[in-house]
Amino acid sequence: MNKRDNRASRQEPLRTQNGARMKKTPEASSAITTELVLPSDANFLGTVFGGKVMSWIDITAAIAASRHSRRTVVTASLDALHFRAPVRVGQIVYLKARVNYAARTSMEVGVRVESEDPLTGTITHTATAYTTFVALDENGKPTPVPAISPKTAEDKRRNREAQHRREARVQLAEKLEKELSGPRRKRRPKKSPV
Repeated sequence: MNKRDNRASRQEPLRTQNGARMKKTPEASSAITTELVLPSDANFLGTVFGGKVMSWIDITAAIAASRHSRRTVVTASLDALHFRAPVRVGQIVYLKARVNYAARTSMEVGVRVESEDPLTGTITHTATAYTTFVALDENGKPTPVPAISPKTAEDKRRNREAQHRREARVQLAEKLEKELSGPRRKRRPKKSPV
């Protein structure tokens, strides 16, 4: 068996025996990470830097996307990041991610961020984010991923909402492409003040 055959045999098949696209539940991609907010993670007010939270979100979402696709993944976009409450030094942060929707080669991953006060045990929903990842093959090219098969009412709702966000992303990308590639106006030479 050559290296290519061996590598291919380790990958999960993307088609079932009848040729249908393989499906996975959102639960199969579930990822949870835990962080402790240290003074070096915070600003002068003692709250965590937004960029630090973004980094944690990106890592946790990448784990979920990789679990779904069983491929190397790269971040394509961060659609929305909504901060709801501050996170303070000494608090524990939980990041919960799962794939909401899978297109041909891309996946939307939803991430919920919660903080816990270790002294009281109070849990607070602090942020929500939606990220898009693309799966890559061995040559670094986009490659197909399994479809999503939502089972619970909550998973079905998330899947529907993710499809709407994807449609909005595609429309925005088309609009930006049109604006950037449209006819360029010639600039008039500036008149000399003299």
